[in-house]
Amino acid sequence: MHTNNSFITGLFAWLPKRLFISAIVVTLWLNADVASAVESPNVSVNHAAINATAKMVSHASGTLTPANKSQALKSAKKSGKKSARKSNVQVGSASWYGKAFQGKPTASGESYDMFQYTAAHRNLPLGTWVRVTNLHNGKSLIVKVNDRGPFVDTGHRIMDLSYAAARMLNFSGQGLARVKLEVVEPETIAYASLGSDVE
Repeated sequence: MHTNNSFITGLFAWLPKRLFISAIVVTLWLNADVASAVESPNVSVNHAAINATAKMVSHASGTLTPANKSQALKSAKKSGKKSARKSNVQVGSASWYGKAFQGKPTASGESYDMFQYTAAHRNLPLGTWVRVTNLHNGKSLIVKVNDRGPFVDTGHRIMDLSYAAARMLNFSGQGLARVKLEVVEPETIAYASLGSDVE
């Protein structure tokens, strides 16, 4: 009886150590793949998702198989891509600027032309194409970001449009409009331009 008790006591002392070692293996294995994934500019890695999946695997079996590791990375990448897509859409107020800035240099180096479909944004890369939709009337058009701003009422304003763009969206008389911004891929612009030439 004494021998059996000693065996059971030793077994319970051994199990936590095994689980602890398994958790370390999980962490090291995932960190190695996270490092390689971060090197890819098109992949946003969600570390929280990886850690959550790793904990689930560790608690369930105490070991990490290649299949489980792959599933953890897929979940993290999928979550990262969803976050990236959400960041491509903004909703807020847009204003416009006109004659006072006509001909003056923009942040891109181009001269401001109030009759072109351009816009200023505080942090989108210069040259980005954005679909702007007036949420009041549903009108929309695509503009190119070639300047920085707005710098007034930054808590609400998210874009300064050219006079021509504001006029097309039918708010040049009001000065402000609530809009939705959606980043447009260059391929979409090229396809639209090609389609406009086809009769």
